[in-house]
Amino acid sequence: MRRDAREPLDLVLVGGGHAHVHVLRAFAARPEPGVRLTLVSRDLSTPYSGMLPGVVAGHYSPDQAHIDLAPLAAAAGARLVHDSVVGLDRAGLRLALAAGAPLSYGLVSIDVGICPDLGAIAGAAQHGIPVKPVGRLLPRLEALRARCREEGGPRKIVVVGGGAGGVELVLALRARLLGDAAAAGRDPLRLGFALVTAETVLATHNPRVRAACRRILAERGIVLYEHWRVAALTDNAIIADTEDRIPADAVLLTTHAAAPRWLRQSGLSCDAGGFVAVAPTLQSVYDPHVFAAGDCAALVETPREKAGVFAVRAGPPLAANLRAKARGEPLRPWHPQQRHLALITTGERYAVASRGPFKAEGPWLWVLKDIIDRRWMRRFQMS
Repeated sequence: MRRDAREPLDLVLVGGGHAHVHVLRAFAARPEPGVRLTLVSRDLSTPYSGMLPGVVAGHYSPDQAHIDLAPLAAAAGARLVHDSVVGLDRAGLRLALAAGAPLSYGLVSIDVGICPDLGAIAGAAQHGIPVKPVGRLLPRLEALRARCREEGGPRKIVVVGGGAGGVELVLALRARLLGDAAAAGRDPLRLGFALVTAETVLATHNPRVRAACRRILAERGIVLYEHWRVAALTDNAIIADTEDRIPADAVLLTTHAAAPRWLRQSGLSCDAGGFVAVAPTLQSVYDPHVFAAGDCAALVETPREKAGVFAVRAGPPLAANLRAKARGEPLRPWHPQQRHLALITTGERYAVASRGPFKAEGPWLWVLKDIIDRRWMRRFQMS
């Protein structure tokens, strides 16, 4: 991008996701001359997904796992707009906001995560608790905890989704709700938990990790339903496409997430799921003024699963390429590794490690994960 150096370039960051907090930190450490930075975010704090199971289990307070965007934006010299983007006018280089006036941009980077696709399961909008967006999950879980404390409240808790997120959530939720029951002098055996997945549990992990997961779930009394596809939810059950039923008073959905509709409506090139198609440089394959990272983006040359680790690692190459684009310099491709170390927590201070064929487990891995997560969070806590 060659531009008049006398005119500032408006770089707008849409969303306060994991990649964008790194961009803000990078620009705070080294401001880019001639670039006027703006952050548009619906939320004023962003949750770190790596610590979310620990918050659910009660090992961390919500504040310990959230990044305050206001001081981070201030440190980067960025204007903070507390609003949501609902449209992108690519021809006019303008963003439509839910509440404010349209916002002009020279470059825009999108890191808005994903939202629930409740229409994929009949009754999900009325009876399900979506995990995405993560920023809205904790209030929903607090409401569930309050309901569980009531006489006649939920007793059968089901999590749908057999990936690492679903496994961690059901284990963390079990630990927290049983702890609540014990603290209140209620019989914890009145609570029952189940995990339902349309595939094999932890399908992208090696057989030893899957076996460890099945063992841990069984030891904690969590019933596992594999190859069980949910078709509908009612107020007291989930129903499979085979019409089998599982009793359920509360159902949490870690599957069936979608990209915000305005991304496709903007005319950007998107994949089949509506996620912004990006090159290895994290630049839109269709519009050179647009970048995207995190769960809302789809790397067309090196597809990866929707996982927080990739959103975190996209931060440095995104920051570098936004600088390069602003300067009119060549962009550098980013090729995320195919295998990454996953530390899957189990509700208590215990974790299972998974990377390719490697598997390990024990309390020491929870300690390692705690050190890694706290170190990452300290990089972005400005106040």
